[in-house]
Amino acid sequence: MSDRDEARRRDRRDPGSRRPDVAAFAAPPRTTGAAAVRTGGAATVALLSLPGPHVLPEAMDALAAGLNVMIVSADVPLDQEIALKEAAARRGLIVMGPGCRTAVVGGAALGVANAVRPGPVGVVAASGTGAQQLMCLLDVAGVGVRHVLGVGARDLSARVSGRSTLAALAALDADPGTELIALVSGPPAPRVADLIREAARRLDTPVVFATGEDDFTTAAEKVLKSLHRTVPEWPRWTAARRPRPAAGSALRGLFAGGALRDEAELIACDALGPDLAERGHRFTGFDDVVRARPDPAPRVEAVRAEASDPACGVLLLDVVLGHGADPDPAASLAPAIADAVRDRDDLAVVVSLCGTRADPQDRDRQAAALRDAGADVFVSNAQAARHALTRSEGL
Repeated sequence: MSDRDEARRRDRRDPGSRRPDVAAFAAPPRTTGAAAVRTGGAATVALLSLPGPHVLPEAMDALAAGLNVMIVSADVPLDQEIALKEAAARRGLIVMGPGCRTAVVGGAALGVANAVRPGPVGVVAASGTGAQQLMCLLDVAGVGVRHVLGVGARDLSARVSGRSTLAALAALDADPGTELIALVSGPPAPRVADLIREAARRLDTPVVFATGEDDFTTAAEKVLKSLHRTVPEWPRWTAARRPRPAAGSALRGLFAGGALRDEAELIACDALGPDLAERGHRFTGFDDVVRARPDPAPRVEAVRAEASDPACGVLLLDVVLGHGADPDPAASLAPAIADAVRDRDDLAVVVSLCGTRADPQDRDRQAAALRDAGADVFVSNAQAARHALTRSEGL
């Protein structure tokens, strides 16, 4: 019998005789840089989620260790954001964020991100759920993404001047696996827009812009056409036919995704004019997509409250799937929708469902549950918003 076999027999007889695992008692690294050293250079990204005032030293430490940085925290002072992005530029690195909650790096999802197929598209995003909508629509069309680099909502402001956007564009352009870049954001500051477009013109990789001129669905269709791919019919699930809401009834949007809410409200403004509030229409945001433990209760209560208002004729909701999102949003929303349409024959419910078949929640299962509850369900947020308008205003 070998010494190893004898040691195993002794361990089974007397577990207390086993040698302690020294690594298990080693002190954990106290800084991001120290943690990077332990990886032996294998790590390329440091993900930071801590109170904003404490981000600066950890992020600087990560940059000094040669790591790109993804900052989930949103409350980082603007001057510190600029300082971090300048430090990253000097080292040829990227700061994703602050407020970056969605990213994909080499096919690996970070934060709240959907399960999409790998492919040739790189995305630079100042909009988390906007990037998710684009990813999911491309996935429907059979086109995957290689990287999604979030830059933070303030990156395209006049003061930050697109520092991370420029770095992300350059990084994707240098990646031989990226055939096309999509830039997803709200409208940039005018001077920054000119700066970004000039930088894009110098790249070898073509860039498609979704910066407020088009909705996310139109942007996805532009990407597909640029890749010479067919634009599909975007999936929808239609509930049993119901009476049309009364003429002039109000549209109430209850959104978890900030970019999806903004897109729907902009579509409504384009169709109805800017005086939405005066006509009883409103769009409310709920931050239940990005919490560590998503809490659907506030939005469920809002569904019930709006449904009890006789002035409300149409409810428009988004449901965002993916890693890090609510594991089963239909479990709470479908019963509330079913109760609402049962009590109100003249109430229409429309759902924008942002997800893929491969998501942990299973997009098609969620869609069927929401449709069976009485909602018309769309994978395109823009199509959902326009359908809701036809129900509320007869457009």
